[in-house]
Amino acid sequence: MNDSSNSRRQIVRAAMKAPYLERDEERELAVAWKEKRDQQALHRLTSAHMRLVISIAARFRHFGLSMNDLIQEGHVGLLEAAARFEPEREVRFSTYATWWIRASIQDHILRNWSIVRGGTSSAQKSLFFNLRRLRARLSRGSEMINAPEMYNEIAQAIGVSSNDVALMDSRLSGPDTSLNAPIIESDGSSADRQDFIASDAPLQDETVGNHIDSERWSGWLYSALSVLNERELKIVRRRRLEEDGATLEALGQELGISKERVRQIESRALEKLRTALTEDNRITLA
Repeated sequence: MNDSSNSRRQIVRAAMKAPYLERDEERELAVAWKEKRDQQALHRLTSAHMRLVISIAARFRHFGLSMNDLIQEGHVGLLEAAARFEPEREVRFSTYATWWIRASIQDHILRNWSIVRGGTSSAQKSLFFNLRRLRARLSRGSEMINAPEMYNEIAQAIGVSSNDVALMDSRLSGPDTSLNAPIIESDGSSADRQDFIASDAPLQDETVGNHIDSERWSGWLYSALSVLNERELKIVRRRRLEEDGATLEALGQELGISKERVRQIESRALEKLRTALTEDNRITLA
């Protein structure tokens, strides 16, 4: 017997030994935890409901995940329920905790069952966890029912499109495929599946070349800007080098000059930049 089985047996035995709580005792423990943060009260409250955690976790064991992990995630949901429970509402803690335990386990399954997220909306989650059951029920009702009809009935029952049902059914029908899975080619040689995935990214030499060119252009521009006076530099930066370039009118109001004067200063500044950038025949500007 492996360590995982031993651990699970110990958890189950401990849960079975925990005493049941009467309604009044359960409420007292919940109040003690909520108002006084009594750790002992929390421990007694959660220990008494570990049977519930194990029972709910067992309903999801067919997803192929570790039963120990499902129980641990259910325990996280149980603690969350204890943190949010309001004793004054006169609702039994087990009734309230059931939702949190199930939600925590389901979230764990969605995060770990596949490398692709299984559902993002409540309808998608419902489809993920109920598709097998609904499909089995419909199959028992009519052996001759075809896939499109089945998908339509399931879609109406859950509130999703039949295309969503078909897509989820195909995903649940097979496991994820590794990109490192070998593929045997016609000549007998083998390669990884990832070798046949095309990449739109530029080649490394192109990336390095573009980076070097960008640094070179930045250096030239920084050097050329030094020939401008303060007002010319401000206009060029605000008009040409900022993502949302300022208008001639806005700059004119800011500098206390007309927008036509701003245009003249900008034109003169750009001519200075052309001269600075081309004086060593480094760049040819149109």
